[in-house]
Amino acid sequence: MADASLDSREFRNTMGLFATGVTVVTAHYGHQRRGMTANSFTSVSLHPPLLLICVDHSASMHPVLEVAEAFAVNILAADQRAASDAFARHGQSEAVMNGIPFHDGPAGSPILEGVLGWAECRVEERYAGGDHTIIVGRVEAIAIERPGVDPLLYFAGRYRGLGEPIAQ
Repeated sequence: MADASLDSREFRNTMGLFATGVTVVTAHYGHQRRGMTANSFTSVSLHPPLLLICVDHSASMHPVLEVAEAFAVNILAADQRAASDAFARHGQSEAVMNGIPFHDGPAGSPILEGVLGWAECRVEERYAGGDHTIIVGRVEAIAIERPGVDPLLYFAGRYRGLGEPIAQ
């Protein structure tokens, strides 16, 4: 049972103080190729190489990720805000992959053009996590596409860029 004294907006705002990179999680199932913007993503293990994503039950992408055997995590560059916005919209676009250029990864998951890097995974496990499904994937293919390019970041409800490095 949820703690009624905890305000969900306050929880969201507080968690938003943790700066994250921005990704687009993509998958295919049948003839569908879909994607969603996500920052609920983390590496889990090196041996074997595992990562996880968290998907809201109400997300239009949720039904695809409930049955897809594979998915990809596309790590966005600072100049890819338009891609992030395109995949953050609710519902499904009529254009395949919202008109964002892509190619298929080795397991068939869409890999967006121009990303910093990507990882394609086979689904290992799915777990219930409140109003989300936690999906653990075994990384089967990875690539760094644009080394040295700054990432797209998200902090306190806004897109951000890298600042100056902190002196050692």
